[in-house]
Amino acid sequence: MTQDSYRAEIRLPRSRRRGTIHGVEPELVTERLVLRRFTAADTGNLLTLDGDPEVMRYLEPRVKTRAQIEADVLPLFLGRHQRYPGFGRWAAEARDGGGFVGWFGLRPVLPIEGAIVDWPDAPPGGGVAEIGYRLRRTAWGQGYATEGTRALVRRAFTELGVREVVATTMTVNTRSRAVMQKAGLLYTRTVHLTWAEPLDGTEQGDVEYRLRREDWIAQAR
Repeated sequence: MTQDSYRAEIRLPRSRRRGTIHGVEPELVTERLVLRRFTAADTGNLLTLDGDPEVMRYLEPRVKTRAQIEADVLPLFLGRHQRYPGFGRWAAEARDGGGFVGWFGLRPVLPIEGAIVDWPDAPPGGGVAEIGYRLRRTAWGQGYATEGTRALVRRAFTELGVREVVATTMTVNTRSRAVMQKAGLLYTRTVHLTWAEPLDGTEQGDVEYRLRREDWIAQAR
């Protein structure tokens, strides 16, 4: 990965940072994406993700309803920004007017013995953050996942004092694994977990990826 890979993040002058929905200002702008905070008006957008069986294929055994998104998902997203300044999950929209494409997130975590998926939230300043994303099907295969993930990796290391970024997915989720690799994260290990409702492919385990700040700097040279 070259240094040019990280130049896609664009900071707009204050006068041009207009909201993309209900006056919400962008928090991060890349070559093709605008990342902003979620609002209560995003229920329908989230339903295009969590209500799609293909999007949820490697995540949960069943899709979510609108009521579940309103009661559980949106409050969680909205609350994270208040509890962990600088971190959270951001709605992503295409700058070309293509609308909502999904979300990207950074979660401060407390490393403990065991799988990353079980690491609890930690107050900012701990130095480790989990990165993740979820895109609607119409946005797949266009490079958005890699673009957004690279931008958040850069933000974590240059603005938030993070010293290591981590991520995890199912072994069989080859697309997400490719995104992690393109964003510079390195495969660490495979873990086998016990789930109450195993998904197809669970028997192959979950893979974990990590990237230290010093390694990211070295990659960019």
